[in-house]
Amino acid sequence: MNSLARFGRRRGRLRNGVRAVAVCAIAGVVAACQSFTDLGLETGIRPSDSPIIAQNVRSGRLARVGEAQHPKILATYGGEYANPKLERMVAGIVGKLVTVSDNPSQVYQITILDSPNVNAFALPGGYLYITRGLLALASDSAELAAVIAHEMAHVTANHGVLRQQKEAEVELASRVVSDVLSDKDAGRRALVRGRLRLAQFSRNQELQADAIGIAAIGEAGFDPYAAADFQETMSAYTELRNAAGYGNSGLDFLATHPSTPQRIDLAVSHARKFGPRGSGTREREAYLAGIDGMLYGDSAEEGYVRDQVYSHVGLGISFKFPDDFDIDNRAEAVLGARASDSAAIRFDGVDVPTRQSLGDYIASGWVEGLDTASIRPITVNGLNGATARATADQWDFDITVLRAGKAVYRILTAMPNGATSLDSLAAEVRNSFRLLSDAERSALRPLKLTLVTARKQDTVGSLARRMKGVSRKKQTFEVLNDLRPGQAVEAGRQYKIITDSI
Repeated sequence: MNSLARFGRRRGRLRNGVRAVAVCAIAGVVAACQSFTDLGLETGIRPSDSPIIAQNVRSGRLARVGEAQHPKILATYGGEYANPKLERMVAGIVGKLVTVSDNPSQVYQITILDSPNVNAFALPGGYLYITRGLLALASDSAELAAVIAHEMAHVTANHGVLRQQKEAEVELASRVVSDVLSDKDAGRRALVRGRLRLAQFSRNQELQADAIGIAAIGEAGFDPYAAADFQETMSAYTELRNAAGYGNSGLDFLATHPSTPQRIDLAVSHARKFGPRGSGTREREAYLAGIDGMLYGDSAEEGYVRDQVYSHVGLGISFKFPDDFDIDNRAEAVLGARASDSAAIRFDGVDVPTRQSLGDYIASGWVEGLDTASIRPITVNGLNGATARATADQWDFDITVLRAGKAVYRILTAMPNGATSLDSLAAEVRNSFRLLSDAERSALRPLKLTLVTARKQDTVGSLARRMKGVSRKKQTFEVLNDLRPGQAVEAGRQYKIITDSI
C-alpha cells in the first residue's frame, strides 16, 4: 500500500461537514473528542505468528472473542512493534507473574503495540496489549509488572465477559442508528464511541484488579509499591498533556484507568501487606537496557512534528503551525489549538478524483454553512488549490484544499464568530505548506529513547536541553524519569532522554 493510502486510512475523512471540525478540532483538542479509526475496519493485518507467550491450543468462547478482536486492535494501534530485546524483557516479567497467578493454567499472548499512546489493556481469552508509549513512561520492571498484573487480573476475574455482554447491546443499538442515518460513517463513528466508552471497567472492577495485581507482583518478588508509584507517574503525565492542551486521549491508559489520590492510597495500603518500601526488586537497570533505543513518539507513517513543523517523509509534504499553538498528531488528523483566542487548525488528507476541480470539491456538500460565493482558486508554493469561507454555530472557518501530485490535503482553520485575525492566521498556515526536498526527506529521522549517565555537573535542565523533538522539555524529562518538580538528578545514574540520533 502506498504512503497516501496509508495516510488516508489513518487520518480518516470528514464527511459530516464543518460542524464536526468545530467539535473535534476545537473542543476535541482540550476535551478528547473521540473520532478514532473505526475498530470494525476490515484490514489485512493478521495476528502475530510468534507471540511472546504462545498457546499451542486455544479453544472456547472467550478465546474466540479475543481472537476476533485482535486484528482490529492492531489496526487501531498501528500494528505490532517488533523489537526482540523488548519482547524478551516483557516475556520474562510475564513469566514471573504467571507462576504466582491464581490461574497458572491461563496462557497469555502479549503484544507490544506500535503506538505512542500510553496504554495497556486485556481482551477475553488471555490477549494482553502494551503500547511502546507506556513502556517509555515506566521506570523499571516492577512498574511494568504492576501494569501487566493489573490487566491479567481483569482476565482472571472474567471482567471482560461482563463488558462483552454490554458491548453486544450497544452494537445492536448503534447498527439501528446507522441504518436510519443517511450518513453511514456517522453511524460507524457512533459505534466506535460506544465501544470505547465500554472499554472502561467499573470502578469496583478496577479496584479489584488493583488488589489482585499488587498481590501478584509482591508474590513474584517485585516491589509492590511500584503500582502506586506508576499511578503517580500517570497523574503527572496527564497534567503534562493537559498543560499542552491535549486532554486525555481515549486511546490512553488514564482514560480507561483513571487514577485518583484515593486509589493511590489504596494501592499503598495493599503494598504494606508485604512490608516497608524496598521489600521487593525494581530491576531498573535491566529495564532501561531493554527500552534503550526504542522508537518514541510518532511513527514515519503518521508523520513527525518538530518545532511546530509537521512533515511526512513518505508523502513529501510539510507545513508549520504558529509558534503559540499546541499540536496533537492524532491517527485521524493533525490538530492544533491556541488557548488565548480559541483558534484551531485541522489537517488531513482526502481522496478527490483528478478530474474534479478543487473548487467543485469544496462545493460538493461536505462543508456545512459554506459561502459558495467565497470559493477561490489559489496557488501555494507552486501547488494548485482552492479556498472558501464557512460559518457554523459559533465558528467561522477558512477552508483550504491543496493538490500535491495525485494527493489532496485539507487545512481547516477555525475561530469564534467575528474574529478579525482568521484570514491572516489561515494564510500563515496555508502559505507554509510545501513539498519537501530530497535532502529534507533524508534528514528527517524518527525519535528514539536513549539513555544518558548524569555527570556531577549535570542538572535536570542540562539533561532536558539535550532532548530533541519534544515540547516542554524539562517537564517531559521529569515525567519520563519519575522525578518530582525540584528533584535533582544523581551523578552516575542513568536517565531517559529523547533524541533523533541514529
